[in-house]
Amino acid sequence: MEKQAIFAGGCFWCMVQPFDERSGIISVISGYTGGHVVNPTYEEVCSGKTGHTEAVEITYDDSMISFEELVEIYWQQTDPTDIGGQFQDRGDSYRPVIFYENEEEKNIALKSKQALDASGRYCTPVVTKIEPKQPFYPAEDYHQDFYKKDPSRYKMSSRSRQQFLKKVWKDNVNA
Repeated sequence: MEKQAIFAGGCFWCMVQPFDERSGIISVISGYTGGHVVNPTYEEVCSGKTGHTEAVEITYDDSMISFEELVEIYWQQTDPTDIGGQFQDRGDSYRPVIFYENEEEKNIALKSKQALDASGRYCTPVVTKIEPKQPFYPAEDYHQDFYKKDPSRYKMSSRSRQQFLKKVWKDNVNA
């Protein structure tokens, strides 16, 4: 059965590829969620006046990959201890959030967050928010599949993220 999950973890350009290349993922769309403006533009979101965060909406086949597995992949793409943005991207529009659709997803996300916090992997607390899903608005076409459209710019923009993830997740194959 097809389902959707929404995750915010900084620049949406850097959040697409890790999910896009997994079995069971049907599509990954860059966009905006969590704000109060209908159909915001990139410029409006960047202004900080809409309340949105950059996010990805993942459509997946839950017979092939579970929400729980998606959450585990998510943790390995972000710095869950940084509420002020992600890596070089700073501000509320880059805040880390797991959005849930129902109580089951909320409980999965909370349990996973608690386990990660207790794991000792990080020296500071895991502060990623877990919030109910809100309307998701796809970003402009030039933001979609950016890692495929402009691989050299993508590699440059994701360098600090990749360095951090390799250090923190060196013992895990999903990083």
